[in-house]
Amino acid sequence: MLTIDLYWSFRSPFCYLVTVPLRAMQKRYQVRINVKPVYPLVLRVPDYFLKADPKFFSYLLLDVARTAEMEGIPFGRPDPDPIVMEKSRKVAAPEQPYIYDITRMAMVAAEEGDAFPLVVAISTLIYAGTVRGWHEGSHLETATTAAGYDYAHLRGAARDNAEALDAQIAQHDADLSAAGHWGVPTMVFQGEPFFGFEKLDTLLWRMKQHGLEER
Repeated sequence: MLTIDLYWSFRSPFCYLVTVPLRAMQKRYQVRINVKPVYPLVLRVPDYFLKADPKFFSYLLLDVARTAEMEGIPFGRPDPDPIVMEKSRKVAAPEQPYIYDITRMAMVAAEEGDAFPLVVAISTLIYAGTVRGWHEGSHLETATTAAGYDYAHLRGAARDNAEALDAQIAQHDADLSAAGHWGVPTMVFQGEPFFGFEKLDTLLWRMKQHGLEER
């Protein structure tokens, strides 16, 4: 069984898209996916998008939509965005009612053994384009329960241990930097980073060099 570290943010649509081929990889091969949640870049580097080229956002939306279409993956703009942005759309608002809870829930699941089914379930809820108001009602609980988790436990632990969980999430950010990247999704195998959806074939090739076996 080989292990990859998956650096993950719920704000990245490409993190959602990459779950589909990663799940297929996990079903076919002896591989463990160790999720390492991080907060979105707009929180980790608050001025990042202020310095970005104005075409950054329009290109990102184009690229994620066509990648989803090409791969046959359901996709829709999140409603709401997991990050509440200021009107400029370049700076995060002071109040963030969504991202902290779901990221800390993923951190709890990771610490307790396996967060990958959870991030698959919640990111699908947010990005598959089938649910409006994913944060409302029982949507999160239903998705979490269907993935095999105790929603009340994860939510409670996320809120009761926020400071310790945030420290671990910050450590993941440092680990990602030490591995040689800053963005998500980044898969790290034996210290080597593979950034983005398009690097999965390269990752698989590298893992086969290290004896990756089919199930």
